[in-house]
Amino acid sequence: MSRPPGGSRAVQLLLLLPFLGLLSVPLYNRAAPSLFGMPFFYWYQLAWVPLTVAILWFAYRRVRHED
Repeated sequence: MSRPPGGSRAVQLLLLLPFLGLLSVPLYNRAAPSLFGMPFFYWYQLAWVPLTVAILWFAYRRVRHED
């Protein structure tokens, strides 16, 4: 049986995390808790940038090693 293109199902689901984490704006549309004086709304979105990079790197490595 051949593998699905693009890697395993777990890797594909992992790639949905940034999308789902930033799609639900009402969950993080608030000011508290602040971090270094920055409202939660802003630092939550900024925290997703390196997290998304790490997820994409991990997914890329997994898919490349499956080939």
